[in-house]
Amino acid sequence: MGSTAPTRILDRRHPRVVALLRRIEAEAGSARLVGAEDRSAFLRVAHRHIAEAVRPVYSVREDPPVSEVLRRGRGSCSQRLAVLEAVARASGVPTRVRGLLVDGRFWYPRFPRLRRFVPDQVVLAWPEFRVAVPAPVGGPAGPWLSTSELFGSLDELSGRRADGFSNAGAETLFDALSRTAIDWDGTTLCPASGAGCDLSGHVLADLGHFDSRDELFARHGQTLCATARLLAEPVLGRRGAGADRAGLAALAET
Repeated sequence: MGSTAPTRILDRRHPRVVALLRRIEAEAGSARLVGAEDRSAFLRVAHRHIAEAVRPVYSVREDPPVSEVLRRGRGSCSQRLAVLEAVARASGVPTRVRGLLVDGRFWYPRFPRLRRFVPDQVVLAWPEFRVAVPAPVGGPAGPWLSTSELFGSLDELSGRRADGFSNAGAETLFDALSRTAIDWDGTTLCPASGAGCDLSGHVLADLGHFDSRDELFARHGQTLCATARLLAEPVLGRRGAGADRAGLAALAET
């Protein structure tokens, strides 16, 4: 399971994706020519470049091609993670996603005035990367590295900062990866103070692993139906994460 192949969403051969890859390689070198630790370092550099190139906004669409996200220069947390996946695949690092069904109440702090519009359940595509050097033909495949551990083990990350991810304010899950533990399984010893890093209480179901986010959403659907996405996207798609919440109330009037 997992692949470096392009998909409709992960259109890694598009010139915009290739151009981003070249900028990352100019700083980090080629991921095809290094070992697992250097491949992890490559992905960390890629994360920073994407954070700088793609402004965080709210969005209800899970399916725009990565090239379109790069063209707009803005994207949701899920869309920015898709960019990271596309760059990884373009660099020769196989990716897959773990599907998580997350309680909609996890997003209440971000949308305090719009709770009635937040879905009860959200389908989340959480990427994983095979950073180990490819095994010989017939040999055992290397382990998968979760996005949560891109910047260190969960225990290391939880020990760096007392405050975990609160899902409030401007910080998104994508941005929080570099500073704190994002633990969907409840395996981390989190600090007693501040927002917790253990997010397992928000997970309603583990949907398993999929070769791509395309496959996950084809099987389990996007969080909102097509009509709801059509109505909500023009309002949310240009609003920055952490934008004035009073402004977000415009959605309630559509």
